[in-house]
Amino acid sequence: MKIVIATAVYYPMTNGVAVFSHTLAQGLAERGHEVLVLCPSQTGKNYVRNDGKVKINYLKSIDVKVYPDQINDVPPKKKFLGLELPHLFYKKGFKVSVFPAIEIKRALDKFRPDVVHIQISDPIGLSVVSYARKNQIPIVTTEHNQPEVITEPLKMPKVVKKPVNALLSSYFRNRQSKSDFVTMPTEQAIRNLLKERELKVPIAAVSNGVDLSNFKPGKTPAEIYKKYGVPKDKPIVLYVGRVDPEKKVGTVVSAFKEVLEKIPEARMVIVGDGVDRLRLEKEAKELGISDSVIFLGRVLPPDLYELYKAGSVFATASEIETQGIVLIEAAATGLPLVAVNKGAVSEVCRTGENGFLCEPGNTAEISDALIKILTDEKLREKFSENSIKIAKEHDFETTLDKFINIYRKVISS
Repeated sequence: MKIVIATAVYYPMTNGVAVFSHTLAQGLAERGHEVLVLCPSQTGKNYVRNDGKVKINYLKSIDVKVYPDQINDVPPKKKFLGLELPHLFYKKGFKVSVFPAIEIKRALDKFRPDVVHIQISDPIGLSVVSYARKNQIPIVTTEHNQPEVITEPLKMPKVVKKPVNALLSSYFRNRQSKSDFVTMPTEQAIRNLLKERELKVPIAAVSNGVDLSNFKPGKTPAEIYKKYGVPKDKPIVLYVGRVDPEKKVGTVVSAFKEVLEKIPEARMVIVGDGVDRLRLEKEAKELGISDSVIFLGRVLPPDLYELYKAGSVFATASEIETQGIVLIEAAATGLPLVAVNKGAVSEVCRTGENGFLCEPGNTAEISDALIKILTDEKLREKFSENSIKIAKEHDFETTLDKFINIYRKVISS
């Protein structure tokens, strides 16, 4: 098949949609399909390049300087008269293709796809849908977002947030109804979006999946401990992902302070970068735990695969996950999980089976869960074994099989 993947974010960006889109494109190409990715250019100019067997058409783009690009490190805040100024603009901002319709028409006229797969309804996604409908090309859409992903970072008051979330849910449902087939990563994410309403097109839960060949239990090489300054012989609470306000890493940091009161030798390792990192570094100092919290910044594979193995338990307090790829990666590595009972993480983190789901924002409950796991070797071993079993349900090869079947189904019908 000739398959187009349209996305607003793509590798080497590090968020879930970018990672999934890249892994999907590479996997489809390895299976013998012809794949074209349409995404914003990181230089601003239109150009085409091959990434292995995948062709990528980078579309003209502009900087959105109010958000960092997730590729380069977030710079420190500037100071004025000794006071830190808030981050309002970033030199290397998010790239957005504003008017890509002409470029997309030219690319798709040449490529002549059998099916298009939309990841985000940005101008690229909307333009591809418009082209596909005019040319009777089947459309598959994966909905990665929930309204909270958009409204949570904006810090809206609840009285405003609730109606805005309702409007966004309505918009998402309306947009999906323009497709021939819709997927979301989990059944819970589908329930959250539809809220007992029906969608006029087929919808199915298809896990984002993880390449399990990269994430396996084992020992971290000594050179990785040395390279990143991670202690080899101490309990490690691990977080991997974006360090942005909506991910609520600060909740885990606060909970970790309580962990240290019972397990003073423990360390927390935060892998990732974002707009909240500098604030969290400052907060760790104010809490008096900066010597026990290690900020590593952005780490790419293959080192990332080895750093997962260094963890004793994986912890997140994010309330906006439609699945959480990092949770699957951690589970595949054999880590017990501690997360919050919000979003759709309950399909990966299962209380009493491979970890604990806590109430959102409840630092005492999170710290208790971490302490239980870190101080009970038998419990840790049980959770580790179950994490590996659960992760196998999300093998990316199975995800590929499902998407290929969906593509064939919409093409034939």
